[in-house]
Amino acid sequence: MHKLLMFNDEKLLRRSLTHRSYINENPGDGGDNERLEFLGDAVLTFISGEYLYQRHPEMGEDEMTRRRSALVDEKQLARFAVEVGLDFRMRLGQGAIREGGYQNPNLLSSTFEAVIGAYYLDNNRNIEALRPLVEQLFDSVPEGIMVVRSNIDSKNKFQEFAQANGAATPPKYVTEKLGGADHAPEFLSKVYVDEKLYGEGKGRSKKDAEKQAAEDALAKLRKRGLL
Repeated sequence: MHKLLMFNDEKLLRRSLTHRSYINENPGDGGDNERLEFLGDAVLTFISGEYLYQRHPEMGEDEMTRRRSALVDEKQLARFAVEVGLDFRMRLGQGAIREGGYQNPNLLSSTFEAVIGAYYLDNNRNIEALRPLVEQLFDSVPEGIMVVRSNIDSKNKFQEFAQANGAATPPKYVTEKLGGADHAPEFLSKVYVDEKLYGEGKGRSKKDAEKQAAEDALAKLRKRGLL
């Protein structure tokens, strides 16, 4: 068993593996992992930023930002989830399982974030206990793949456009859930720069919806000859 799944508090581990679709079908079985997912996302953002800062002293802010996005995007986190053995340990509702939930990148990446958050709490909020395990996973990502992903990240490209054109603040994404099943939700995201709407997009996760909004904004800019 991977060390990320070795907990002092087994209840905390179980909760980190529990998707809301499972709780909807088993309402008396504790809570879901959404708050832990939020915490894990923040922890991963910090560790990935420091990881790149320490390993690439020659790298500028823009490139580090792109690579950080590549390290913690949905596809990559889903791969990490499978690597540490989360896929068939996720606690999903029967509907989610029937629709291939154990292989769903959104569910895998979300659960991975939740486990990261839970492991951080299980170790008395000591990020040093978590850092070597996460950095080992980061080390496993081929350099070429990270470069390719960082170069095509639409959110970063749109942010670069905003900065280059004198925006007072970075792009702001306003994202809300439209509906959909518990295991297959749909989100709508709108991206603004200085209160002006530039694009919008839909996705099965907040991250994907924001990515689609950025791509919509970039497409509109290209159509206007601004890119």
